[in-house]
Amino acid sequence: MGKTVRVTKETDTGRNTSFQDIKTGNNMNLSQFIQKIENGKYQDDYHIRVINGVKTPCSNPDKSENNNLG
Repeated sequence: MGKTVRVTKETDTGRNTSFQDIKTGNNMNLSQFIQKIENGKYQDDYHIRVINGVKTPCSNPDKSENNNLG
């Protein structure tokens, strides 16, 4: 089964800033998505990394390269 969230907006530098749950149609900004991951909503597919001091949602590794956030 594929990932349940897709990126809908990113900055010029490539930081993902807006997301959509493709099952529910729910749109989220970056902080909302991070909060939902931390609360366990998307823990099967995503985790949080701190990159350069900034919390960043990341896809959990699997065998597919076609379902990463992007």
